[in-house]
Amino acid sequence: MYEIKYHTEDLADKSFLITGGAGFIGSNIVEYLIKYGAGKVRVLDNLSNGYFENIKDFMDLPNFEFVLGDVRDYETCKKSLVGIDYVSHQAALGSVPRSIADPITSNEVNVSGFLNILNAVKEAGTIKRMVYAASSSTYGDSPALPKVEGNEGNPLSPYAVTKLVNELYAEVYSKVYGFHTIGLRYFNVFGPKQNPNNPYAAVIPIFCKHFIEGTQPTINGDGLTSRDFTFVENAVQANIKAMLLPSIDKHEVMNMACGDQVTLNEMIEMLKVISGNQINAEYGPERKGDVRHSKASIDKISSILNYEPKFRFHKGLEIVFDWYRNKMIL
Repeated sequence: MYEIKYHTEDLADKSFLITGGAGFIGSNIVEYLIKYGAGKVRVLDNLSNGYFENIKDFMDLPNFEFVLGDVRDYETCKKSLVGIDYVSHQAALGSVPRSIADPITSNEVNVSGFLNILNAVKEAGTIKRMVYAASSSTYGDSPALPKVEGNEGNPLSPYAVTKLVNELYAEVYSKVYGFHTIGLRYFNVFGPKQNPNNPYAAVIPIFCKHFIEGTQPTINGDGLTSRDFTFVENAVQANIKAMLLPSIDKHEVMNMACGDQVTLNEMIEMLKVISGNQINAEYGPERKGDVRHSKASIDKISSILNYEPKFRFHKGLEIVFDWYRNKMIL
């Protein structure tokens, strides 16, 4: 991974803060920055939803720093920004089911934590760009496909509410304070370093684990639910390009996806071929708060960031399946 270079600048004189940098997407952004010689990469993570395993290989590097801390603490947020040029805010509690089970904690981390970072970055006055993880869940009950920025529906889960509030705060900070950020609406990102054993694990790591172990996966619903599954290197590309974008004059939110649509049943058939295991899924009840179909328009992000997804679903699925298989063998 990361054989493609998504920046043209020399990163040696640039410093980056990745909140949630021990998590799935955050640690992949860290990996890219380290590989291409960033001057300083600082991770802020409380390890409640991230894993030391994801960053342990960087710990002894002179340009890497790990701060064990929580975005819910404002002073910690302020201290983590000292000497930083660029911020990628990935710290959050994902998962629709988790937010339904515990909406209070989801709000504390995703809303209060976001506001802490947003305000601390604004007050610092030295940060060149803040990019944050937004979510396709913001489209809510809008039936329109593809999903286009500016055509949102009503949220269907507490998680979706928290991510919508992030965008509203960022928009207000842009209009009131002239502090402009970029939100990337992730569409079902998957890839290496995503934990299949987390109680709120996403569907792809769970399915990969079943096919590796030779056990039967369970699909929630009839399997015709579809998603714009997006390989993590595409998300890294978007974050790097967004952080290094020379200038913007307002808050921007854009879809980060592939513009494709894959059903859960189609994924099962692909995994049969990739794994060599002819395992059929069993079917259970649909989950509360889930969107039936999701497919993104990527016109805006392509225009503003010159973003182009380099990894389509099948290729990404092959890569991550091999990664999980190697990890489980080790």
